[in-house]
Amino acid sequence: MAAGIGAVTQRAFGADWPARPVSWIVPFPPAGGSDMFARPIAAHVGDRLHQSMVVENKPGAGGTIGTAIAARAAADGYSLLVGDTGLIYAPTVYPKAGFDFVRDFAPIAAFGRVPYVLVVNPARLSAANLDAFIALAKAKPGSIDVGSAGLGTITHLAIGLFEDRAGIELNHVPYRGGAPMLQDLLAGQIAAAFALATQVAGNVASGKLRALAVANRRRDTLLPDVPTMHEAGLAEFRMTTWFGLFAPRGTPDEILDRLHGAVQGALVSDDVRRQWAEQGAKVELESRAEFADFIRRESERWNRIAKAANVQME
Repeated sequence: MAAGIGAVTQRAFGADWPARPVSWIVPFPPAGGSDMFARPIAAHVGDRLHQSMVVENKPGAGGTIGTAIAARAAADGYSLLVGDTGLIYAPTVYPKAGFDFVRDFAPIAAFGRVPYVLVVNPARLSAANLDAFIALAKAKPGSIDVGSAGLGTITHLAIGLFEDRAGIELNHVPYRGGAPMLQDLLAGQIAAAFALATQVAGNVASGKLRALAVANRRRDTLLPDVPTMHEAGLAEFRMTTWFGLFAPRGTPDEILDRLHGAVQGALVSDDVRRQWAEQGAKVELESRAEFADFIRRESERWNRIAKAANVQME
């Protein structure tokens, strides 16, 4: 009887949703990867659900500050989280993060997946390919400044894994997000970085940056002339990120289903398809159950990597 009452209450609870604007928390600064993916999807979802979807940037501590805020929010469908790969292992890196991603969030829908690419500022570094980059790093250990989107982020782990696989030592320079990192890379304040292909393809085309290798099994459509890490001699080095929408655990299924349908509708719209193609993103059309299974697998994989990297933040 109690379960039946709970089901009826949940249906009634979500019946008039959304009756007011819905907050989409992006736990990173504006213009970063999560922000780039969230805004066009949020606009479409708002149109489909006839309510404002308000993107709110709440950066800090590798995305854990905004994620913890979302985890503590009421499970009423009015506070959502735009999540990415780095957040599922964040509690391993940040013991005081205040959340467990798999336990505290209900997956709604994936937005897409994008590979990382190792890029250099040609004015700072002469390396024309991955072999030359590794040779320079071996000749002068710790001399190449490589930026990350922040301590404990996926780009931080990418640097550590890259050093291990290539047998080199780099100088890690952490930033408060991918956007400020890219600004300093273009300005020559740092020499190299792992960045999303979507963020750097234009600057690579203009010659402001040089792409050395794509951290994926296949070449990227935005950078077709850039070899993969495997092709360049670093077998099995793979770093891609995904983006998706989540709600606090306990949010009514009716609300989650409506959000899932609205996101799926956005992903098949002509303008989002065009934007994703321009950004080299792979569209993911999955059921809620399929996305939840993917999140569980990703959590296991990335927590293993994070533990092996032995990165611990206060």
